[in-house]
This record gives sequence, C-alpha cells and structure tokens, in this order.
Amino acid sequence: MTETTQAEISAEIEAEAQAYAARPAGAPAETTTRRGWGAYRSSVLRVPSNDPHPVDPEGVELWAPCFGQRDVDPLEADLTIQGRGEPLGERIVVTGRVLDGDGRPVRGQLVEVWQANASGRYVHQRDQHPAPLDPHFTGTGRCLTDDDGTYRFTTVKPGPYPWRNHRNAWRPAHVHFSLFGTDFTQRLVTQMYFPGDPLMGLDPIATAVVDPAARARMVATYDHDLTEPEWATGYRWDVVLTGSHRTPREDDLAAALGEEA
Repeated sequence: MTETTQAEISAEIEAEAQAYAARPAGAPAETTTRRGWGAYRSSVLRVPSNDPHPVDPEGVELWAPCFGQRDVDPLEADLTIQGRGEPLGERIVVTGRVLDGDGRPVRGQLVEVWQANASGRYVHQRDQHPAPLDPHFTGTGRCLTDDDGTYRFTTVKPGPYPWRNHRNAWRPAHVHFSLFGTDFTQRLVTQMYFPGDPLMGLDPIATAVVDPAARARMVATYDHDLTEPEWATGYRWDVVLTGSHRTPREDDLAAALGEEA
C-alpha cells in the first residue's frame, strides 16, 4: 500500500479544482471523466498512451443481443429476495428515468446494477476487505425500462469500503450502473452516489469529474414521496445518455470493479 496520505491526495484534488475554476471565461464545461487522473494512482498506468482507432463492428455485434421482456424476469430488479433470507442493511428503492439528449424516454433499455453489501463488501474474490459477506445478498440485479423510460430497483444501501489508492482511502457508498442499447457496442457504465456523503470530496474517482455540475449528476436525490412507510427509503436518479447534460461515464476512466477492490 502506498504511503501517500489523504491530505496529499486532497491537496491534488483541490489544486485541479482551482485550476478548472480559473479556466478562461467562455471555456466549455468539462463534462467527462478525466483520463489519467493523477489522484487516482493506478489510472495513470492504465490509461491508453495513444489515441484509439475506430473500427467497424461485425454484423453480429450490430444486431445482437436484443433484450426483450422474455429475457429479463421482473424479480431480478429486487436484490433483497435473491437469498433464502433477507439481507442486512437499510432497504432502499432506487428509481429514475433513462433519457436521450432531447429529454425523450429510452424504452426497453437494459439496466444492470452491482454494488457492495451494507458492510461495504462485494461478492468478488479480489475483495479481501475484512467486512462480513451477507449470505442473502449477491449485489447484482437488472431490469428493462418501461414505456416512460423508467427503471426501478429494490436493494440495500451499500456501505463505504477501503481501497489501496493511498493511506486510509475509502470509497463513498455507490451503486454501479450499466446500460445497454440493442447490442454490446452501445453501453454506458457509471456510478450513482448518495446525497450528503462526506467521502465524496475525498474520493479520487468521484472527483475525476472536475466540473461540479457534471459531478452532481452522479448523485441521487432523496425522495420522501418515493419512500415507503415502514419499508424502504427512496432515491431518484435519472440517466441522460447523450447531449450536454449526459451522465458522466465510468468507462471514460476505465474504473472497473476489479480494479477498485
């Protein structure tokens, strides 16, 4: 584990934030995730050194897979019923709409999620965080958006967890989202965070989105009308696929689950 301290990482984050705030008047907002973000140490080693070359996907990739109602069971959207008992933690409902750049609903979109359990641990062999696994929680689910572009998941609020970017590094609570179009060449991968999390400003992955407005689009909103009495708290989070208000993509930074743990 590196001996870089949180104070040093925070100073790097603050310096980049000040430089961004001081950019020339009229300069466009930086709405994507920074590549080779220095505070996120391993990303500097993984980011490509050359520009990508576009290639034409083969025909099979253009037309498959096409997901439909018969392919995704509605019960897969409830992450709290996948074991023989109920998972531990704060039960939550997460819902929102998937929209295009013009605000139109994206129907029949495959939405997949994965997350740590309430103790901040993934069901993954590379996650050796000494927190308990929950035998009743796999941390994965999926659904299709309806005619209004709406998705909905029932799950438990994930816990924060340590990672080895620097000394005493902790990831804020988050849920990974993957959205497919009609084939594997159309995919957005991102993360949803929770409001008021004190770890957000300390996290090199979240702060790799340097524009405050763009970063705020990754944070869900607590919705008391969505909250169900004596059952679950509710969070609302919309995903915009294109345009100037699109949701920042996790894969811009190549921040995959296995590389974080």
